[in-house]
Amino acid sequence: MQRLLVALLAAFDAAIAAAVGLVVLLAPLTLLWTLAFGITADWGALWPLTGTLWELGHGVPLAVTIPDELLVALAIPSEAASFAVSITPLAFLLFTLLFAARSGSRAASAGAWLLGSLSGTVVFAAISTGVALTARLEAVQTPLLLAIVLPAAVYLVGTLCGAVRVAWEEGDGGILDRLHDRIDAGEDWAPVPVAIVRGTAFALVGVVGAAALALAVMTLFRGGEVVALFQSARVDALGATVMTLAQLVYLPTLIVWAASWLAGPGFAVGAGTAVSPAGTQLGVVPGIPVFGLLPENSSMWMLIVVLVPIAAGAFAGWAVRSRLVWEGTPLGMMQRAAIAGGPAGGGAGASGLAAVRAGGWRGPGRRAEVGPSAPAFMLALGLEVLVGAAILLLSPRHRDELAEERTDRWIAEMTELDPSLTSAGAPAAGAVPGIPFSDTQTFDDTAPLDDLRGFTPPRVDRD
Repeated sequence: MQRLLVALLAAFDAAIAAAVGLVVLLAPLTLLWTLAFGITADWGALWPLTGTLWELGHGVPLAVTIPDELLVALAIPSEAASFAVSITPLAFLLFTLLFAARSGSRAASAGAWLLGSLSGTVVFAAISTGVALTARLEAVQTPLLLAIVLPAAVYLVGTLCGAVRVAWEEGDGGILDRLHDRIDAGEDWAPVPVAIVRGTAFALVGVVGAAALALAVMTLFRGGEVVALFQSARVDALGATVMTLAQLVYLPTLIVWAASWLAGPGFAVGAGTAVSPAGTQLGVVPGIPVFGLLPENSSMWMLIVVLVPIAAGAFAGWAVRSRLVWEGTPLGMMQRAAIAGGPAGGGAGASGLAAVRAGGWRGPGRRAEVGPSAPAFMLALGLEVLVGAAILLLSPRHRDELAEERTDRWIAEMTELDPSLTSAGAPAAGAVPGIPFSDTQTFDDTAPLDDLRGFTPPRVDRD
């Protein structure tokens, strides 16, 4: 495919990704705006609100300033007039990442992964620039530079991940192939990078799946508290719809909180609060319905949940080790130790980034500290995944595994010595004992037995 066409298609993908994200926000906001204010409402603030929420969904912090007349009307203290909101609704960020990864994969399959990634990122950056310049609210301000850079950075990370994955497997005829050849030159360490990436993916999938399951279980057992908080809010159907949609876009953020709880450090819902398996210490919790899922108390016995990330690490180690055995790739202790440390480091890095985006400031006063602590989450999850992966990867190899490896090595040596043997160690089809394999290829099925060289017919005794 021509490089220009690849660049154009990647640019079109980026434009579609940005448009879909904006439309997903604009469509329900338009409907709610109409129901709340009617057809004659002032539509001038609808687009700035949409753009500001889209920027928040990509990690851009918001600086909120409540007008003076609203402070007086609602009797809000003056010290609470200005506050920051930085907790990202990760649903929008994940959508951009996945869409960008798909675009990068297609560009790599077409043979121009780098050009396609850069083309899509440039278009997405241009769109984010337009949104940042046009979507400005007086009461809610966003840093202009971050509003331009952060959405483009999210798209760049996604498209590079998708492109490099495909180009590494299929080859790109350029820098990745040269890097691949250099890694393959060290035979003992050649399988290590791919095994690390595979183990990291399995570990993250295990932790995220367990966190999502834990959140579902809490919803099942504490759904009544959520309903009670909805009722105590005393909102109409429109208000309940807005609250429900807002909580849905924060669902991936809540999964990050649940993962931090499973890892042990837990999370905070305000200054001086803590929600962890070791104990729960809460003050006055905001009446947001989803906070009804918070456990009222904890027990030291609940620390057993830290076995879940260890199990995820063990699952990653088992998956990597099984693949290496299946491929017949024996590795030394140093290589296996590096593979065990890879998922731990990757999981710690991913958890740190997720904690930064899923935590931060949510309002004035004591609500300025919300979400998991990134350093504690990184340290706990990294160590737990390391323990689980090391159990499977550094343990002595099973005798069946060693026997299979010795059998494969023996078959390979015998095949080199005698080409008539197949990979299964049996004589090849058409081979006759005592006769060179090359001579058996010219046998005639109708030739007399006496013409076979080296063949002695069996002696038959006649009575």
